[in-house]
Amino acid sequence: MKIGILSDTHYPDKTSYVPDLIFDTFRKERVELILHAGDLTSPELKRAFEDIAPMVVVRGNLDKLIFPEEEIVKVEGMKIGLIHGHQFLSLDSQVLKYKALEMDVDLLIFGHTHRFFFNKYCISEKEVMLLNPGSPTVPRRSDPTFIVGEVKDKKFNFKIFKPWETGWKWP
Repeated sequence: MKIGILSDTHYPDKTSYVPDLIFDTFRKERVELILHAGDLTSPELKRAFEDIAPMVVVRGNLDKLIFPEEEIVKVEGMKIGLIHGHQFLSLDSQVLKYKALEMDVDLLIFGHTHRFFFNKYCISEKEVMLLNPGSPTVPRRSDPTFIVGEVKDKKFNFKIFKPWETGWKWP
């Protein structure tokens, strides 16, 4: 199953533009599910994503819309946890690894930092992956990014999309 993964879109509170590249990529890649790790601050944007695929969203620190604090989604035998991350004083990998163990997930997707991050860890004889898709609209000290992931045979692989590298320019 292909999954569109993003976070921290902040439209329209911090940006007036969401690149068509995100929608075009999700359609072209035929994503079947979209996971948003918080700060989806517009019901219109949520509806636009839901026109492409079903969507699961968690609450970010700037969301006025009502979303849960965390979610667990099962995809082809893999358990994926979704949080924003503002709940923690520190978003270091140690805190996030233990959150993944607490949620009993194979992959923990988080946001809040607006920067891409991915790593695999073995902790308590369990492999966990941590993924922050970054922000496609309001990056912090990084390029804007979003992800298309694929879960197949309980394995997770992904492509990172960096709009600046594909020739897309801010309006």
